Amino acid sequence: MVTKIVVIGLGYVGIPCAALLADVDGHDVTGLQRKSKRSGWKIDVLNSGKSPIEGIEPGLDELISKVVSKGTFRATDDINILKEADVILIDVQTPTDSQNMPQYVSLREVSKNIGQRIKKGALVIVESTVAPGTTQHVVQTIIEKESGLKCGVDFDLAFSYERVMPGKLLEFIVNMPRVVGGTTPEATKRAMDLYSTIVKEKIYTTDTLSAELSKTIENAYRDVNIAFANEMALVSESLGVNIYEIIELINARHDRHMHMPGAGVGGHCLPKDPWLLRYGLYEYGTWKVEPEFISIARRVNNHMPVHMADLVENALQAKGVSIQEATVTVLGIAYLEDSDDTRNTPAAVLSAALQSRGATVRLHDPYVKKWEFGSQEVETDIMAAAKDSDCLVLVTKHSEYFSLNLDDIQKVMRTPTIVDGRNVFDMKALEDKGFEYRCVGKSGIKRID
Repeated sequence: MVTKIVVIGLGYVGIPCAALLADVDGHDVTGLQRKSKRSGWKIDVLNSGKSPIEGIEPGLDELISKVVSKGTFRATDDINILKEADVILIDVQTPTDSQNMPQYVSLREVSKNIGQRIKKGALVIVESTVAPGTTQHVVQTIIEKESGLKCGVDFDLAFSYERVMPGKLLEFIVNMPRVVGGTTPEATKRAMDLYSTIVKEKIYTTDTLSAELSKTIENAYRDVNIAFANEMALVSESLGVNIYEIIELINARHDRHMHMPGAGVGGHCLPKDPWLLRYGLYEYGTWKVEPEFISIARRVNNHMPVHMADLVENALQAKGVSIQEATVTVLGIAYLEDSDDTRNTPAAVLSAALQSRGATVRLHDPYVKKWEFGSQEVETDIMAAAKDSDCLVLVTKHSEYFSLNLDDIQKVMRTPTIVDGRNVFDMKALEDKGFEYRCVGKSGIKRID
């Protein structure tokens, strides 16, 4: 018997999940993607047997080619494919707005599409991260209203969150523990049975609300820990101390693991999931609990790209260059090393901050081909990006940046200045070459007489 699966949303979660499921005997998988200028091109790329993801993703290109050749996976924009689905996975984006409130435009739209086409007995699984209570109060409500069917009787519904990371998409789906929370015991069992075909680690089962909380708390926990590291980096800068040496001393104790500071926090999850957690505590115009750590951590992490701009301006001043007359080259547009994922990248905030101060901003990334921030082109040749630049400011620690020929780069730069947001470069080596150097947590704002 063939199980027909539809995966809605072909991004960093939907693509690897669909490909893995399509490689299981007895599964027939269709990826459903809205055809738009922004993402509709993915359909043709996937149907040609290739991955639209540009970063380094071990095994993904080969897997997609295999399942397309087998005929067990294809992509489409035809929503009527939902009528045939035995299992439907929802993998659409769930962003927050400028007020940190969830924007469920896509989630509501696909829930409505499902409700209008779902067949009796189908299983729907929400993989998109949502505020606690959303699976039942939003998705279930819409599907029931549109279909006239009853959840737990005519169809099953579960929430099971992804833990993927660009660069390790397949690995993290297959080799990470999974959490499944169904609206009924039967829904939980069905979802667990599905994931057991692709997940090698333990699958934990719970209720839907607890599963939703698990995802948002997990990411809020990481965000808070990063914020602590970032704040301590600023403390160390103010005292003229190297935070990376301090972290090494702290982590010498086996039961300590202080995080590393950096240029800012990006990605689809950490900048928004803490706010989704907070939103889940809002009811009838008031907060059940006000989670203060979340707000403080977000404020600290959001400030780091602005601090990077401060370091750039200070380093330029040390070289006698006004930021209004400077050309600054941003190294790394993706939020994560060796990936092409630009969602909520700190490079956007940094670029905007530099431009607001009058700088001309140039962009470089070895993987990002398209970026929706402004109308600037992304340069892929490092020497072209550095030519006549007054400052290189490193945001993302792509592998390429660890092996830069700084002697050649210095020759083409107008002003030898580097601001390091990820502790990639050796401070003494750069200063010996004549570079003005600043690094988050290591060489901060200096007094310019």
